[in-house]
Amino acid sequence: MFIPVYDHNRRVHVPIPYVNLTLIAFNVLIFVFFQGAGAQEAVAAASYSLGLIPVVLFDIRELAPQLQLLPEWTSIVTYAFLHGGFMHLIGNMLFLWVFGDNVEDAMGHFRYLLFYLICAAFSGFLYAALDVNSEVPLIGASGAVSGVVAAYLMLHPRVKVWVLVLGRIPLRLSAMWLLGAWVLYQFYNVFAAAESEVAWIAHVGGLIAGAVLVLFFRRKGVKLFDQAMS
Repeated sequence: MFIPVYDHNRRVHVPIPYVNLTLIAFNVLIFVFFQGAGAQEAVAAASYSLGLIPVVLFDIRELAPQLQLLPEWTSIVTYAFLHGGFMHLIGNMLFLWVFGDNVEDAMGHFRYLLFYLICAAFSGFLYAALDVNSEVPLIGASGAVSGVVAAYLMLHPRVKVWVLVLGRIPLRLSAMWLLGAWVLYQFYNVFAAAESEVAWIAHVGGLIAGAVLVLFFRRKGVKLFDQAMS
């Protein structure tokens, strides 16, 4: 739909969004060094070792011993730090870069990290719970990033965001319309693109988690829906 580039939204509480920057760096480093920068065999091996596989998560089937790098239950979070290719990675990281710093500003460092991990875990669990017999690994930060988008939308719907529509047309739009349309697109695709390789339901899980958690994780005094803006 669009590529986010920049938002005119200054931070108030957090001069440097350490957690958001670390999450971006961690995702990139794993992709480059652990997944062979998108090499097919490396991505496949990582997907089965650290990706979220419903039949494994729910103990219906065991993972081959040579693939067991960590306890199987950890895949509820580790999957969110893997990506299937460069475009998959860069898309998620751009969203995190543009929107994550302001969510961290609204929550604080520790609560933002906890928020991000819970959004990842809930989106992964929802995906797995709705298809417990699936042997297809889920990978990608999209669920966690969807949680960040939901929180940003509830905090700053009136902020203007620069985006590239269709990858080339620059536009400056209100987050309310821009991210609102993006959210509706995720829900639409749960039904319209059910056979797609994209786990749309995981995106929706992240949106739900983010929208609920921001109510409790924001700092005391931080208003929703840009209520403090003139």
